[in-house]
Amino acid sequence: MSVEVTLRKGETVDKALRRLKKKLDRESVLKDVRAKRYFEKPCEKRRRIKKAAVFNNMLRVRYENM
Repeated sequence: MSVEVTLRKGETVDKALRRLKKKLDRESVLKDVRAKRYFEKPCEKRRRIKKAAVFNNMLRVRYENM
């Protein structure tokens, strides 16, 4: 999971950092690191996934009727 950004000719460091942050966000590197910071029990993981599925299904039903 190495993410690399090279400075382009005439580009400032701020713009390169912005590109790096966007790349990290697109590849969800920070999300994975934060999720793996602490151990999550298998039952908690299943509960979290099920809760997200229920929420997504609720939204799908709500906007399907519009």
